[in-house]
Amino acid sequence: MNQNRLFQQTRLHLTLWYALVMAVILSLCGYSIYRVVSHVHWLTLDRELESVAGTLHDSIELKLQQPGKLEPVIQQLLPNICVVGKSCIQELSSSPRHVLSAINQSDYYVRFFDNSGRLMAIAGAHPNGLSLDFNNEPWQTLKDNKGNLYHQISFVLHTQDHRDWGYIQVGRSLADFTSYLDAIKLTFVLGLPISLGLIGLASWWLAGLAMQPIYRSYKQIQQFTADAAHELRTPLAATQATVESALLMSQQKPTEAGEILRTIQRQNQRLTTLVTDLLLLTRLDRQPLPRQSDICSLNDIIDDLREEFAALAIASGVVLTSSVRVSTPLNVIGNEDQLYRLFSNLIVNAIQYTPQGGKVTIFLDRSDNYAVIQVQDTGIGIPQQEILRIFDRFYRVHSDRSRMTGGSGLGLAIAQAIVHAHHGSINVQSEFTKGSNFIVKLPFDLRPIDHVRFAYLWKMLCRH
Repeated sequence: MNQNRLFQQTRLHLTLWYALVMAVILSLCGYSIYRVVSHVHWLTLDRELESVAGTLHDSIELKLQQPGKLEPVIQQLLPNICVVGKSCIQELSSSPRHVLSAINQSDYYVRFFDNSGRLMAIAGAHPNGLSLDFNNEPWQTLKDNKGNLYHQISFVLHTQDHRDWGYIQVGRSLADFTSYLDAIKLTFVLGLPISLGLIGLASWWLAGLAMQPIYRSYKQIQQFTADAAHELRTPLAATQATVESALLMSQQKPTEAGEILRTIQRQNQRLTTLVTDLLLLTRLDRQPLPRQSDICSLNDIIDDLREEFAALAIASGVVLTSSVRVSTPLNVIGNEDQLYRLFSNLIVNAIQYTPQGGKVTIFLDRSDNYAVIQVQDTGIGIPQQEILRIFDRFYRVHSDRSRMTGGSGLGLAIAQAIVHAHHGSINVQSEFTKGSNFIVKLPFDLRPIDHVRFAYLWKMLCRH
């Protein structure tokens, strides 16, 4: 329960960190998008206002004759223009907004000033409460007494004979612009919590995926610890029982004492082998490359092992043979002791799990840049559902038979670790009740170490 709680807390912390990071990223992206959209609309608004004001300026300027005087033709271009001093200004501020015939836009207004900055006339949808003071800045953003924003542009007007007539200001309301930006803000404000909620769910799922390898590794460590404790406890319990039985005997015959010592020796040897195997696996895990690398002849290793286990094969009623399918010797760079251990584990397993009258064959071949070693038997085989687990430490397909033969379940795990340390691969092909075939591939040149080859050649020359 404590372990599950720890993993759940870790998963929650990962989820919160994922969500926090994504919240910062989304907030920055949302703000950046808002700024870009706002900037683009401002540019569009400026171009539109400049185009409208420029068209109106060019149309009016061609009709002006005297500075500060509104020509009648302007009233044709701007119907219902209101001149200062007439009541129409007051009416304009309270009457329905006028549509400019020149640009056909209801949210535009036009103001005329003379050279001294005095307001002369207003046309269009002039806003209520907007300051009537003159400012000759080219671009201005104004606010009326209700807080509504307006954007305007100013131009100088000239008469037909190029004298300064005054100024024209064309502006428009920003209500539609601000409404659009407010809608974008609202979308981001409402969308961000929803997005964070979805991100939180996705983060919880992703954190679970990220924790699965760690959780599996933790379970493997737990299982390994339990299996190692079980394997160590068995010989220790047998040794303890033997010692207790000996202590209960008042007198012991020499033959009985010798049998007790031999029993203790067997259990001690079993413990020593198990501890040695565990240390070898630990060393291979920490140091993937062999510490001592030599040029190893696979032909010699296979021949030596065939001779070494010939007696074991005969005692088990199994025929042990080897078949070399290449004419030239196959050499690899590696640790010769580890390679002996690798192939001896495979051969011993094949003999032990092959019934009397069966056959175990060792094949030596090559494929491209790899030496291929196969240990093939006609034994009991491995069920398909067990193949993926046979290289796990302390795992036995047939636990009862393994214990009778003294196996600890580490042989194939050690074989796989040695193969990986030599940058090779190991696979198994098996059919239940019909036999198994373990295939090992080792590269000819694991690493370009010229001094290793030189040392080997020098050693050979010294012998001769």
